[in-house]
Amino acid sequence: MLIRKAADIRPSEITSERNYLNRRDFMRAGAIAGGTLLTSGAMSAVVPDTRLAKLANVSKSAHSTNEAPNSFEDISTYNNFYEFGLNKDDPFENAQDFRTRPWTIEVDGHAEKTGTFDFDDFVKPFDLEERIYRMRCVEAWSMVIPWVGISLADVVKHFKPSSKAQYVAFETLNDREQMPGVRGRALDWPYREGLTIAEATNPLPILAVGIYGNVIPNQNGAPIRLVVPWKYGFKGIKSIVKISFTSRRPKTSWNMAIPGEYGFYANVNPEVNHPRWSQARERRIGAGLFASKQETLMFNGYGEQVAHLYKDLNLRRNY
Repeated sequence: MLIRKAADIRPSEITSERNYLNRRDFMRAGAIAGGTLLTSGAMSAVVPDTRLAKLANVSKSAHSTNEAPNSFEDISTYNNFYEFGLNKDDPFENAQDFRTRPWTIEVDGHAEKTGTFDFDDFVKPFDLEERIYRMRCVEAWSMVIPWVGISLADVVKHFKPSSKAQYVAFETLNDREQMPGVRGRALDWPYREGLTIAEATNPLPILAVGIYGNVIPNQNGAPIRLVVPWKYGFKGIKSIVKISFTSRRPKTSWNMAIPGEYGFYANVNPEVNHPRWSQARERRIGAGLFASKQETLMFNGYGEQVAHLYKDLNLRRNY
Protein backbone atom coordinates (compact mmCIF):
# COMPACT_ATOMS: atom_id res chain seq x y z
CA MET A 1 0.00 0.00 0.00
CA LEU A 2 1.32 3.41 -0.95
CA ILE A 3 1.48 5.67 2.09
CA ARG A 4 1.30 9.36 1.30
CA LYS A 5 1.70 12.54 3.27
CA ALA A 6 -1.33 13.43 5.33
CA ALA A 7 -1.95 16.53 3.21
CA ASP A 8 -2.32 14.29 0.14
CA ILE A 9 -5.00 12.05 1.68
CA ARG A 10 -8.48 13.05 0.56
CA PRO A 11 -11.52 12.49 2.79
CA SER A 12 -12.94 10.14 0.15
CA GLU A 13 -9.92 7.88 0.62
CA ILE A 14 -10.62 7.34 4.32
CA THR A 15 -12.55 4.08 4.60
CA SER A 16 -16.24 4.88 4.95
CA GLU A 17 -18.35 3.14 7.56
CA ARG A 18 -20.46 1.55 4.80
CA ASN A 19 -17.46 0.11 2.93
CA TYR A 20 -15.83 -1.00 6.13
CA LEU A 21 -18.95 -2.83 7.35
CA ASN A 22 -19.43 -4.49 3.96
CA ARG A 23 -15.86 -5.76 4.06
CA ARG A 24 -16.22 -6.89 7.68
CA ASP A 25 -19.42 -8.79 6.87
CA PHE A 26 -17.68 -10.46 3.94
CA MET A 27 -14.76 -11.54 6.15
CA ARG A 28 -17.16 -12.85 8.82
CA ALA A 29 -19.17 -14.79 6.23
CA GLY A 30 -15.97 -16.36 4.95
CA ALA A 31 -15.03 -17.47 8.44
CA ILE A 32 -18.43 -19.06 8.97
CA ALA A 33 -18.32 -20.79 5.59
CA GLY A 34 -14.96 -22.26 6.48
CA GLY A 35 -16.28 -23.58 9.78
CA THR A 36 -13.60 -21.72 11.72
CA LEU A 37 -15.54 -19.00 13.51
CA LEU A 38 -14.83 -20.34 16.99
CA THR A 39 -11.15 -21.06 16.47
CA SER A 40 -9.77 -18.59 13.96
CA GLY A 41 -8.20 -15.19 14.56
CA ALA A 42 -11.51 -13.69 13.41
CA MET A 43 -12.96 -14.63 16.80
CA SER A 44 -11.53 -11.46 18.31
CA ALA A 45 -13.69 -9.43 15.95
CA VAL A 46 -16.88 -10.94 17.39
CA VAL A 47 -16.37 -11.23 21.15
CA PRO A 48 -13.48 -10.21 23.44
CA ASP A 49 -10.47 -12.26 22.44
CA THR A 50 -9.90 -14.99 25.02
CA ARG A 51 -6.17 -14.60 24.43
CA LEU A 52 -6.37 -11.19 26.09
CA ALA A 53 -5.74 -11.50 29.82
CA LYS A 54 -8.43 -10.42 32.24
CA LEU A 55 -7.41 -7.43 34.34
CA ALA A 56 -7.73 -7.85 38.10
CA ASN A 57 -8.85 -5.39 40.77
CA VAL A 58 -10.64 -3.00 38.43
CA SER A 59 -12.95 -0.53 40.18
CA LYS A 60 -15.86 1.36 38.67
CA SER A 61 -15.53 5.11 38.14
CA ALA A 62 -17.96 7.89 38.87
CA HIS A 63 -16.68 9.60 35.73
CA SER A 64 -18.28 6.99 33.45
CA THR A 65 -21.14 7.89 31.15
CA ASN A 66 -24.37 5.91 31.44
CA GLU A 67 -24.55 5.54 27.65
CA ALA A 68 -24.40 1.99 26.29
CA PRO A 69 -20.91 1.05 25.12
CA ASN A 70 -20.16 -0.02 21.60
CA SER A 71 -19.54 -3.71 21.02
CA PHE A 72 -16.07 -5.15 21.37
CA GLU A 73 -16.25 -5.85 17.64
CA ASP A 74 -16.84 -2.18 16.82
CA ILE A 75 -14.09 -1.00 19.13
CA SER A 76 -11.47 -3.52 18.10
CA THR A 77 -11.95 -3.51 14.32
CA TYR A 78 -12.78 0.12 13.42
CA ASN A 79 -9.57 1.97 14.24
CA ASN A 80 -7.30 4.80 13.25
CA PHE A 81 -3.73 3.72 13.98
CA TYR A 82 -1.65 4.95 11.06
CA GLU A 83 1.43 3.05 12.19
CA PHE A 84 -0.43 -0.04 10.98
CA GLY A 85 -2.12 1.42 7.89
CA LEU A 86 -4.54 4.05 6.66
CA ASN A 87 -7.73 2.01 6.40
CA LYS A 88 -9.99 1.40 9.38
CA ASP A 89 -9.43 -2.38 9.36
CA ASP A 90 -5.68 -2.22 8.67
CA PRO A 91 -4.75 -2.02 12.38
CA PHE A 92 -6.78 -5.14 13.21
CA GLU A 93 -5.22 -7.02 10.32
CA ASN A 94 -1.65 -5.76 10.68
CA ALA A 95 -1.15 -5.54 14.45
CA GLN A 96 -1.96 -9.09 15.51
CA ASP A 97 1.71 -10.04 15.94
CA PHE A 98 2.79 -6.72 17.43
CA ARG A 99 5.08 -7.42 20.40
CA THR A 100 4.15 -5.50 23.54
CA ARG A 101 6.50 -7.33 25.91
CA PRO A 102 9.08 -6.43 26.98
CA TRP A 103 7.98 -2.77 27.04
CA THR A 104 9.55 0.25 28.67
CA ILE A 105 8.44 3.84 29.15
CA GLU A 106 10.97 6.65 29.40
CA VAL A 107 10.11 9.63 31.60
CA ASP A 108 12.24 12.74 31.28
CA GLY A 109 12.20 16.52 31.55
CA HIS A 110 11.35 18.83 34.44
CA ALA A 111 10.47 16.27 37.13
CA GLU A 112 12.03 14.80 40.26
CA LYS A 113 11.52 11.23 39.14
CA THR A 114 12.86 10.38 35.70
CA GLY A 115 14.29 7.31 34.05
CA THR A 116 13.24 4.31 32.00
CA PHE A 117 10.65 2.04 33.61
CA ASP A 118 9.43 -1.44 32.82
CA PHE A 119 5.75 -1.33 31.84
CA ASP A 120 4.57 -3.35 34.85
CA ASP A 121 6.60 -1.21 37.25
CA PHE A 122 5.21 1.92 35.63
CA VAL A 123 1.58 0.86 36.10
CA LYS A 124 1.87 -0.92 39.48
CA PRO A 125 1.57 2.12 41.81
CA PHE A 126 -1.83 3.11 40.41
CA ASP A 127 -5.39 1.86 40.76
CA LEU A 128 -7.14 0.43 37.72
CA GLU A 129 -10.54 1.93 36.93
CA GLU A 130 -13.13 1.26 34.29
CA ARG A 131 -13.98 4.55 32.61
CA ILE A 132 -16.82 4.38 30.08
CA TYR A 133 -16.19 7.40 27.89
CA ARG A 134 -17.59 8.88 24.74
CA MET A 135 -15.01 9.08 21.96
CA ARG A 136 -15.46 11.59 19.13
CA CYS A 137 -13.24 11.29 16.06
CA VAL A 138 -12.33 14.39 14.08
CA GLU A 139 -13.77 12.54 11.07
CA ALA A 140 -17.28 13.05 12.56
CA TRP A 141 -17.92 9.55 13.86
CA SER A 142 -18.12 8.45 17.47
CA MET A 143 -18.19 5.51 19.87
CA VAL A 144 -18.68 4.80 23.56
CA ILE A 145 -15.78 2.75 24.94
CA PRO A 146 -15.38 0.98 28.31
CA TRP A 147 -11.69 1.65 28.90
CA VAL A 148 -9.68 0.32 31.82
CA GLY A 149 -6.86 2.60 32.85
CA ILE A 150 -4.96 4.63 35.39
CA SER A 151 -5.49 8.28 36.19
CA LEU A 152 -3.09 10.50 34.26
CA ALA A 153 -3.32 13.06 37.06
CA ASP A 154 -2.04 10.43 39.49
CA VAL A 155 0.78 9.52 37.12
CA VAL A 156 1.83 13.16 36.80
CA LYS A 157 1.75 13.62 40.57
CA HIS A 158 3.82 10.46 41.04
CA PHE A 159 6.70 11.79 38.93
CA LYS A 160 6.67 15.16 40.71
CA PRO A 161 7.08 17.69 37.90
CA SER A 162 8.69 21.01 38.79
CA SER A 163 7.18 24.45 38.26
CA LYS A 164 8.98 24.58 34.90
CA ALA A 165 6.78 21.80 33.55
CA GLN A 166 3.99 23.52 31.65
CA TYR A 167 3.23 20.65 29.26
CA VAL A 168 3.29 16.86 29.11
CA ALA A 169 4.53 15.39 25.83
CA PHE A 170 4.06 11.82 24.61
CA GLU A 171 5.70 9.66 21.93
CA THR A 172 4.64 6.41 20.28
CA LEU A 173 6.93 3.51 19.45
CA ASN A 174 8.64 4.00 16.08
CA ASP A 175 9.33 0.48 14.79
CA ARG A 176 9.61 -0.02 11.03
CA GLU A 177 9.89 -3.78 11.46
CA GLN A 178 6.61 -4.21 13.30
CA MET A 179 4.66 -1.19 12.07
CA PRO A 180 4.23 -1.18 8.29
CA GLY A 181 2.76 2.32 8.28
CA VAL A 182 5.94 3.99 9.50
CA ARG A 183 7.78 2.79 6.41
CA GLY A 184 5.82 5.42 4.53
CA ARG A 185 5.42 9.17 4.86
CA ALA A 186 1.85 9.61 6.04
CA LEU A 187 3.22 11.50 9.07
CA ASP A 188 6.56 12.57 10.49
CA TRP A 189 7.27 9.60 12.77
CA PRO A 190 7.27 8.95 15.66
CA TYR A 191 3.72 9.99 16.45
CA ARG A 192 3.76 12.79 19.00
CA GLU A 193 1.10 14.42 21.17
CA GLY A 194 0.87 16.71 24.15
CA LEU A 195 -1.31 18.34 26.79
CA THR A 196 -0.96 21.33 29.02
CA ILE A 197 -0.08 20.43 32.60
CA ALA A 198 -3.54 21.69 33.64
CA GLU A 199 -5.21 19.34 31.14
CA ALA A 200 -3.03 16.42 32.20
CA THR A 201 -3.91 16.90 35.86
CA ASN A 202 -7.66 17.18 35.25
CA PRO A 203 -9.46 14.15 36.74
CA LEU A 204 -10.74 12.87 33.36
CA PRO A 205 -7.69 11.80 31.28
CA ILE A 206 -6.42 8.27 31.71
CA LEU A 207 -3.66 6.06 30.41
CA ALA A 208 -5.68 3.09 29.19
CA VAL A 209 -4.37 -0.46 29.45
CA GLY A 210 -7.59 -2.35 28.80
CA ILE A 211 -11.01 -2.54 27.14
CA TYR A 212 -14.03 -4.46 28.42
CA GLY A 213 -12.04 -5.60 31.45
CA ASN A 214 -9.34 -7.30 29.38
CA VAL A 215 -5.87 -6.21 28.31
CA ILE A 216 -6.10 -3.66 25.50
CA PRO A 217 -5.84 -5.18 21.99
CA ASN A 218 -2.80 -4.29 19.91
CA GLN A 219 -4.86 -2.39 17.34
CA ASN A 220 -6.28 -0.13 20.06
CA GLY A 221 -2.89 1.05 21.30
CA ALA A 222 -1.39 -1.73 23.41
CA PRO A 223 0.07 -1.84 25.90
CA ILE A 224 -0.77 1.73 27.01
CA ARG A 225 -2.42 4.73 25.37
CA LEU A 226 -3.79 8.13 26.25
CA VAL A 227 -7.54 8.80 26.49
CA VAL A 228 -8.76 12.41 26.77
CA PRO A 229 -12.54 12.22 26.30
CA TRP A 230 -13.27 15.89 25.58
CA LYS A 231 -10.78 16.06 22.70
CA TYR A 232 -10.87 14.59 19.22
CA GLY A 233 -9.59 11.05 19.04
CA PHE A 234 -6.27 11.84 17.36
CA LYS A 235 -5.08 13.29 20.69
CA GLY A 236 -5.30 9.75 22.10
CA ILE A 237 -1.74 8.71 21.32
CA LYS A 238 -1.19 4.93 21.30
CA SER A 239 1.60 2.52 22.27
CA ILE A 240 3.40 5.13 24.38
CA VAL A 241 7.13 4.75 24.96
CA LYS A 242 8.05 8.22 26.22
CA ILE A 243 6.55 10.89 28.49
CA SER A 244 8.27 14.26 28.86
CA PHE A 245 7.64 17.21 31.16
CA THR A 246 8.47 20.32 29.16
CA SER A 247 8.43 24.08 29.53
CA ARG A 248 7.54 24.65 25.87
CA ARG A 249 4.50 23.51 23.96
CA PRO A 250 5.45 20.21 22.30
CA LYS A 251 5.15 19.60 18.59
CA THR A 252 2.25 17.29 17.78
CA SER A 253 1.99 15.07 14.73
CA TRP A 254 -1.20 16.21 13.03
CA ASN A 255 -0.52 19.86 13.81
CA MET A 256 2.90 19.53 12.18
CA ALA A 257 1.40 17.75 9.17
CA ILE A 258 -1.56 20.10 8.50
CA PRO A 259 -1.45 23.05 10.93
CA GLY A 260 -4.41 24.79 9.30
CA GLU A 261 -6.69 21.85 10.03
CA TYR A 262 -5.47 20.25 13.26
CA GLY A 263 -4.66 22.45 16.21
CA PHE A 264 -2.80 21.68 19.39
CA TYR A 265 -5.88 21.71 21.63
CA ALA A 266 -8.22 19.64 19.43
CA ASN A 267 -11.17 20.20 21.76
CA VAL A 268 -14.45 18.82 20.44
CA ASN A 269 -16.33 21.93 19.31
CA PRO A 270 -19.44 21.64 17.13
CA GLU A 271 -19.28 25.38 16.43
CA VAL A 272 -15.88 25.19 14.72
CA ASN A 273 -15.97 23.16 11.51
CA HIS A 274 -13.08 21.28 10.08
CA PRO A 275 -12.10 23.14 6.89
CA ARG A 276 -13.47 20.24 4.83
CA TRP A 277 -16.55 19.15 6.80
CA SER A 278 -18.99 20.16 9.52
CA GLN A 279 -18.38 19.17 13.13
CA ALA A 280 -21.95 19.90 14.23
CA ARG A 281 -23.14 16.28 14.00
CA GLU A 282 -21.62 12.81 14.27
CA ARG A 283 -22.42 9.27 13.21
CA ARG A 284 -22.35 6.74 16.04
CA ILE A 285 -20.58 3.61 14.87
CA GLY A 286 -22.81 0.57 15.32
CA ALA A 287 -26.03 2.53 15.03
CA GLY A 288 -26.64 1.23 11.50
CA LEU A 289 -25.91 2.53 8.04
CA PHE A 290 -29.11 4.54 7.80
CA ALA A 291 -29.30 5.88 11.34
CA SER A 292 -29.58 9.64 11.70
CA LYS A 293 -26.52 11.53 12.85
CA GLN A 294 -26.64 12.90 16.37
CA GLU A 295 -25.68 16.34 17.55
CA THR A 296 -22.11 16.79 18.72
CA LEU A 297 -21.82 18.24 22.23
CA MET A 298 -19.37 20.95 23.23
CA PHE A 299 -16.30 19.32 24.77
CA ASN A 300 -17.98 16.03 23.77
CA GLY A 301 -20.37 16.50 26.68
CA TYR A 302 -17.65 16.98 29.31
CA GLY A 303 -17.89 20.75 29.55
CA GLU A 304 -18.88 20.79 33.21
CA GLN A 305 -15.56 19.16 34.08
CA VAL A 306 -13.23 20.95 31.66
CA ALA A 307 -14.66 24.25 30.39
CA HIS A 308 -12.85 26.17 33.15
CA LEU A 309 -9.52 25.15 31.62
CA TYR A 310 -10.23 27.39 28.63
CA LYS A 311 -12.09 30.34 30.17
CA ASP A 312 -9.48 32.81 28.91
CA LEU A 313 -8.91 31.09 25.56
CA ASN A 314 -10.53 31.95 22.25
CA LEU A 315 -11.69 28.50 21.17
CA ARG A 316 -12.18 29.54 17.54
CA ARG A 317 -8.60 30.66 17.18
CA ASN A 318 -7.13 28.01 19.47
CA TYR A 319 -8.77 24.97 17.95
